[in-house]
Amino acid sequence: MMRFILRRLVQVPLTLLAVYTLTVLLAWAVPGNPLENPEGPQPPPEAVEAMKARYNLDSTWRFYWSYLDGASGVGALRDALAGRERTGPVFDLGPSLQYRDQTVGGIISQSLPVSISVGAAAILVALVLGLGVGIAGSLRPGGWLDHLTLSLAMLGVSIPAFVVGTVLLMIAGAWLGLGVVGRWGTPEGLLFPALTLGLPYAAYVARLSREGMIEALASDYVRTARAKGLTPARVVMVHALRNALLPVVTFLGPACAGAMTGSFVVESIFALPGLGQHFVAAVQNKDLFLIIGVVMTFSTMLVLFNLAVDVMYRWIDPRTVRE
Repeated sequence: MMRFILRRLVQVPLTLLAVYTLTVLLAWAVPGNPLENPEGPQPPPEAVEAMKARYNLDSTWRFYWSYLDGASGVGALRDALAGRERTGPVFDLGPSLQYRDQTVGGIISQSLPVSISVGAAAILVALVLGLGVGIAGSLRPGGWLDHLTLSLAMLGVSIPAFVVGTVLLMIAGAWLGLGVVGRWGTPEGLLFPALTLGLPYAAYVARLSREGMIEALASDYVRTARAKGLTPARVVMVHALRNALLPVVTFLGPACAGAMTGSFVVESIFALPGLGQHFVAAVQNKDLFLIIGVVMTFSTMLVLFNLAVDVMYRWIDPRTVRE
C-alpha cells in the first residue's frame, strides 16, 4: 500500500507542473493588459514599468520561472538554507492586479472555504439521495419503483444547474418566503446552493449504484449469504453494497473536485462569496496572478481527490489496483 501511495505522490508535482505550464501560456495569450485600464483611471507610466520590472511581466519565460520559484516554495526553501530572513509567505502567489492591496493568497484563503463548504454539502446531498434512490431501484429491477428512480435520475442529469437554481429560488422566495440570495452563513444560505449543485451528482450516483447493486445482488456470494439465512437488510447493506460502491467511488473523485471547484453558476445565482466569482472576474480583467493561483488551487484539489479515490479503491477491493 505504501509503495502505491508513494508512486502516486511522485506523480502529483509532475501533473501540477504540466498544468502550471499550460495555464501560464494560455493566460499570457489572452489579449489585454491588466496594468492598463482604458475605461478608468490610468496609472502613471512609471508605475506600470515598475510593476513589469518587479514581477517580470515583460517576458513570458522570466515570469514563468520567477512565479514558479515563489509559488512552489522553492524560493522560501532557498532563503532558509542560505540563512536569509523571509518576510513574505512560503507559497507566494503574488499580488492581485485587479484588487488593490490584496494578495492572491489572501483572496483564496477568504473565498475557498465558501466553495469547499458548498461543494462538501452538495456531495453529501448526492450520496444520501443518490444511494437511497439507487438501492431502492435495484431491489426490484423493472418494477414501478425502478422505473421511477430511473426517470428521476434522467431528469437530474438532463436539467442544468441554473434551471434547478432558478426553480429553487422561486420555491424558497415566492412559496416559502425565505431570502436565500446573499444569505451566506445561514442554514438556507447553504441548503439551497447545495441542492442546486448536488442534484445532478445525485442522479449519477443513483444510476451507478443501481447498476452496481443489480450486478452484486445477482452474484454467487450474495446467493450464498442468503442461503445462510442472513436478513435481507444485512445482505444488501453489508455484502452487496461494498462491491456495488466501486463505480460510485470512482465517480466521487472528479465529482468532489468538480463540486468544490466548479460552482461558478451556483455562486452567481445565490450571490455567494466563493472563489468562482473571483476566477471569472480575473479572466475578464486578465488578472494573471489570480488566474494562475485559482487554477493551481483547483488543480491541486483535483489531483489530491483522485489520489484519495485510488487509495479508497484499493481499500475496498485490493485486486483492482496493481503494485
